[in-house]
Amino acid sequence: MDGRGRSGGRPTLEEVAARAGVGRGTASRVINGSSKVSDRTRAAVESAVTELGYVPNRAARALAANRTDAIALVIPETESRFFAEPYFSEVVRGVGAALADTDIQLVLTLAGGDRERRRLAQYLSGHRVDGVLLVSVHADDPLPDLLAELGLPAVISGPRSADEPLPSVDTDNLAGALAAVRHLLDRGRRATATIAGPLDVYASRRRLDGYRQALTDAGLGVDEGLIAVGDFTEEGGRRAMRELLARRPGLDAVFAASDLMAAGAGRELRAAGRRIPEDVALVGFDDSSVARHMDPPLTSVRQPLEELGATMTRLLLERIAEAGAGSGAGGPDGSASRPRGVVLPTELVIRQSS
Repeated sequence: MDGRGRSGGRPTLEEVAARAGVGRGTASRVINGSSKVSDRTRAAVESAVTELGYVPNRAARALAANRTDAIALVIPETESRFFAEPYFSEVVRGVGAALADTDIQLVLTLAGGDRERRRLAQYLSGHRVDGVLLVSVHADDPLPDLLAELGLPAVISGPRSADEPLPSVDTDNLAGALAAVRHLLDRGRRATATIAGPLDVYASRRRLDGYRQALTDAGLGVDEGLIAVGDFTEEGGRRAMRELLARRPGLDAVFAASDLMAAGAGRELRAAGRRIPEDVALVGFDDSSVARHMDPPLTSVRQPLEELGATMTRLLLERIAEAGAGSGAGGPDGSASRPRGVVLPTELVIRQSS
């Protein structure tokens, strides 16, 4: 083909749709990479694109659809927390991998304080991005409600509650914690403590639920004195460990809800003269580089964080494509077709700390 349509100019999307025998919206979804089409339809549209020599005019398409060809990755944390926590870098890597074969630009925004959030709200109100990925959201965070008001498609990493209205991608926090505590019980530990994450984070509550359930399933009572709450930082883990040792000096195992808190707990245990794992077994959560480089190496629950970031991104791009194609997805956020939530499996990685 010479790249000209029936009118003698550049082939149009309408001509591609007619050649493929589908509607314009369906052809648009295929060209935009949506998975909401059958393999047969995708093949027909791709064949028509090749035969006609159709080349999408991205600038015209973006203007017509009010598109910016950019998405925002919003992390409501401080800069120091972002760079200290390996969790975030792995999620960002997954987001980048999912965008590698697209022309979508990624805008990374940290919003750890009120001033940054106000600035972000103004930025998003200007519709400078087509959608938003939200990572590390606390229960009282106003950002998800703002996105709903603006009609911006959004995907959240982990729900804020069991009734989260936004599409979400999470890891199986309950099963991961269950596996970690059952492992400690199988090792003969009978005074297992936990350092929970902030309880306004749904993932923290689920990990605490898993701790409680493992003890209950084993016929053991839950001693509230063996539960301390940290803040996902190393120093927070150290403070919580100090609190636990003061309350229950005879504890023989600790499940920490993050590797950084486990690292802090390990430092405090050594300062108190406790050997790991001989006196106190230690398990973390994340299986980050922190776990592999601890002495002794840390048993930890592995989360597929790169896959989490990539899955969030694919879901968001689908919703943006649906909104742009006017596919009847129930509004700009795709509310009628969104899944309740995607949950990825976790895996316990056993090392010398337990």
